[in-house]
Amino acid sequence: MKLLLIHADYMEYEVKKKTRVAEDFDGKGERLEEVLVAFVSVEKGDNEEVAKKAAKEIRDVANKVKAERILIYPYAHLSSNLADAETAINVLKALQAELSDLEVHRAPFGWYKSFKISCKGHPLSELSREISVTEELEVTKALKAEEKIESYWYILTPDGELIDVEKFDFTGYENLRKFAKYEMEKRRAVDRIPPHVEYMKRLEIADYEEASDSGHLRYYPKGRLIKSLLEDFVTRKCIEYGAMEVETPIMYDREHPTLRRYLERFPARQYILKGDKREFFLRFAACFGQFLIASSSVITYKNLPLRIYELTRYSFRKEQRGELVGLRRLRAFTMPDMHTLVKDLEQAKQEFLNQYKLSAEILKEIGLDPSDYEVAIRLTREFYEENRDFIHEIAKVLNKPILIEMWDERFFYFILKFEFNFIDALDKASALSTVQIDVENAERYGITYVDSDGKEKYPLILHCSASGAIERVMYALLEKAYLMLQNGRLPMLPVWLSPTQVRIIPVSEKHLDYALKVANELEKRCIRVDVDDRDETLAKKIRDASSEWIPYIAVVGEREEKSNKITVTIRSESTINEQKRVEMSVEELANRIQNECKGKPFKPLCLPKLLSARPSFR
Repeated sequence: MKLLLIHADYMEYEVKKKTRVAEDFDGKGERLEEVLVAFVSVEKGDNEEVAKKAAKEIRDVANKVKAERILIYPYAHLSSNLADAETAINVLKALQAELSDLEVHRAPFGWYKSFKISCKGHPLSELSREISVTEELEVTKALKAEEKIESYWYILTPDGELIDVEKFDFTGYENLRKFAKYEMEKRRAVDRIPPHVEYMKRLEIADYEEASDSGHLRYYPKGRLIKSLLEDFVTRKCIEYGAMEVETPIMYDREHPTLRRYLERFPARQYILKGDKREFFLRFAACFGQFLIASSSVITYKNLPLRIYELTRYSFRKEQRGELVGLRRLRAFTMPDMHTLVKDLEQAKQEFLNQYKLSAEILKEIGLDPSDYEVAIRLTREFYEENRDFIHEIAKVLNKPILIEMWDERFFYFILKFEFNFIDALDKASALSTVQIDVENAERYGITYVDSDGKEKYPLILHCSASGAIERVMYALLEKAYLMLQNGRLPMLPVWLSPTQVRIIPVSEKHLDYALKVANELEKRCIRVDVDDRDETLAKKIRDASSEWIPYIAVVGEREEKSNKITVTIRSESTINEQKRVEMSVEELANRIQNECKGKPFKPLCLPKLLSARPSFR
């Protein structure tokens, strides 16, 4: 449940029109003076327990501001994870009953209403609260350690200066300042809907699936195309780096002795499934399957470094409900997961550095430059002191200051970790690429290699996700598009990921054959192209293409047909105020797009070529 509490001089609302889920109501509205207004969004999973907690919060605030009159006002706009109408009405009624010792009013659910409110303006006059049901979750020792851990924060400059974060001059490093603040405060709950959620829905990429658990999405054809292109690209880059691709189960025995010990060392909440005789957990990473493969393999020093890779569709983590939003944080996600066995710390450090560079390269090729993310390195003080030059070498790679989190002792299974973190429009940080040096799990799983002296030894293991979760990358690209708009540029996806790369718009029906001819020529060059053959005005067709972020919009009419050229609007070179239009040949356009998409995977158009044949998924 989301609450917005406003202490008002007055609140006046008028009931306008009922929706199909409206509860019975025969009034017209009311005006209340000196009132605490509770704007309420009832969410999936909310129940009477939530109503009781919410009533306590409202009562506490009412006491502080000395309000004797309460108005409960259903307000869906506070959440994107709304409960069904029947549940919402029942919870609202329960909330009203819990506050019955006060003068409590409730506006009707499911009606369109207009309102006027006069907020008092004192420090407690506007407050937001989030109320959730108590979830019985598997909380590991690592999660408990994470809650108690004491961190020391620094900024490491490219020239190797380690500066206390409180003393660092963040002038010119605004995103780094936001990132440091976010990490140090450890406030993960999302109190506003980030811009990418509206984009993912409007562009028909993805949406919430009400029939599933929170944090599980449905992907429409455009979303599936984008997602599969990213999956193919990251997988290919990891295989080219030297990884061997495998596939492993998505569930494991919860009481398996080795897995059980690892569960306690990994900071994640699990989904638990009950079988006929055993309990299983859904994997939250590919570690389990890949480590079991390695433990039953014959490995020698000649095989190291040995890299195993899997694209997990899906991994599962039962993230807390207040943190779930859009593509940013999910309970089911697709993770490119590579594990590398190395013989010693020196080989581990070299692989760590190589995979750091690999991750930066992959993000850059996807469309996320180093300026789009901030770097965090997490390690013990002892490791830093013993490997100071190596850590400084890492800081030089991207030539930008990085955030250092340092501990006096090791709490987790790794001794060194880096993350690339995207900072979104709400100043929230989300990890993309990451690599860790694991010093525990080879022994735990019985993974050994035969060294040159004939003796069996335990390797070190690097955990690497070179891009981070695929859904998280999609979130970052959409949030970046929003930030482009804030800077006067037109939002767009990289051309290689755009579901439609070129839209051909005939000026009139008589030019449709020429439009189709142009489209066929582009298709032969492995370009995703569609044709707007709808019975709409030219202006509307161009507006619609722009609202879909089409990178190249080609208008064809009599002039273009005679000259055998096309007039193309280039989105990447246009601004909010000015469109960049260029006349070019089909060959020139094809060459330009192929050059932009060089080295990237290709998939054909995911929807019918003619717009008139397409369904709407919204």
